[in-house]
Amino acid sequence: MSSKRIGRRDFLKAAWLAGSSVACAGVVRPISLAGQPTRQASSSTSATRKFSLAYLTLFGCPPPEMIYIAARAGYDFVSLRPIYMALPGEPNFDLAANPRLLAQTRAALSATGLRVHDIELARVQDGTDPKSYLPALEIGAELGARHVISSIWTRDTVFAKESFAMLCDLAKPVGLTVDLEFVTFAAVKTLSEALEVLRSVRRDNCGLLVDVLHFSRSRVGLGELDAVPREWFHFTHVNDAPAQIPATDEGLIHTAREERLYPGEGGIDIAAILDRIPDVPCSIELPNTVRVKEFGYAEHAFRCLETTKAYLKEHLDK
Repeated sequence: MSSKRIGRRDFLKAAWLAGSSVACAGVVRPISLAGQPTRQASSSTSATRKFSLAYLTLFGCPPPEMIYIAARAGYDFVSLRPIYMALPGEPNFDLAANPRLLAQTRAALSATGLRVHDIELARVQDGTDPKSYLPALEIGAELGARHVISSIWTRDTVFAKESFAMLCDLAKPVGLTVDLEFVTFAAVKTLSEALEVLRSVRRDNCGLLVDVLHFSRSRVGLGELDAVPREWFHFTHVNDAPAQIPATDEGLIHTAREERLYPGEGGIDIAAILDRIPDVPCSIELPNTVRVKEFGYAEHAFRCLETTKAYLKEHLDK
């Protein structure tokens, strides 16, 4: 795609038309974006740094529409959620069970040239059968994903480790790593707890996902990152949040799912965290319900990328 800039109105119109084309009933008609300019941020960053648009940033946006928006905004990848989590108000985008939506998703990827970076979320919780995730793993790999995000929500540590190990074994034949994210309101909520799981299962396709929000709010010391094997870092989640850490799980959940900020707006020292991690792709996970309502999906996605690139240029790429 061309690197020429286009106006904000043209960008929004193109993204809306692309998204609406896949929402219509009937035959899927891929929209070719060849020769159409991709909107570029006003700032630039290291040529080696890549960016993905995470599902939660556009919570509820269908995969085909999200792909078109990500491509027009200038992302390198898109991160999808083909594993239904049944969160309040969440549509079911189980691609393995929806052939029509899968065909539209394939068409969007083909038309834009965008690649799927990772899929989510293979949770390990009481009663989880890792085999239930196999259809999503296979579809994700077929669409080009190389990673699947997992998190642990059971206090049964033996079951958690056995299930996570099985998940790694299921993902390996289809070429996926399983990246364990520590989440401040889950059972595995700190870096040290996540590392204990990874060292215990000892699978060569396991990885560690650091979300700067959870890193900051679990009060991890920066020096702890130095002990993590470099090969376990495959990508990071980037966003910002207020400096004050909520005292309850309800407060932590609210910020994580509805009120993250653009990089540089909050109190997280994003640069200090990323400086301890190899130059892996940044998946921008930045849900903010107020801004999505105000700006719409397309403009919010663009602002996420623009502010992230500007922040990294100022603080890291000197």
